[in-house]
Amino acid sequence: MELNQKVDDFTLETDEETTVSLSQFAGKPVVLFFYPRADTPGCTIEACGFRDTYKKLKTAGAVVLGISRDTPKAQAKFRAKFNLPYPLLADVDEKVCNQFGVLKEKNMYGKKVWGIERTTFLIGPDQTLVHIFPKVRPEGHAEEVLALLKEWYKAHK
Repeated sequence: MELNQKVDDFTLETDEETTVSLSQFAGKPVVLFFYPRADTPGCTIEACGFRDTYKKLKTAGAVVLGISRDTPKAQAKFRAKFNLPYPLLADVDEKVCNQFGVLKEKNMYGKKVWGIERTTFLIGPDQTLVHIFPKVRPEGHAEEVLALLKEWYKAHK
């Protein structure tokens, strides 16, 4: 993925077992955050951060979407448990993870495994890639995204 490049459309199943396509949100900026696994400590901190800043992100016109390789059922449990106000998308076959290049080799308890590297993408209303937040630290990340979104709006008015 390159900055200012048009992001190819994709369609994924949501935690509500409906489908969502990126193209549905044309005309709005999209905050697309990839996280390794539902209901794990870091992912919970990150998801709850987006929950807590959701109203401000929405007021700024943004759509928030979380993506992991979890099943729609696991996503639904995670969303309900933490009262997340935005959809969680299930990329079980890793198609979108591969599209965005977020699958990386990780070291898990001394074993090499492939997993999602926590990454957030800000996609502009014209569906071009505006910013990439690689190797995200969950604490305070949502506020960081909100600040960048506000700066981006100032520069594009």
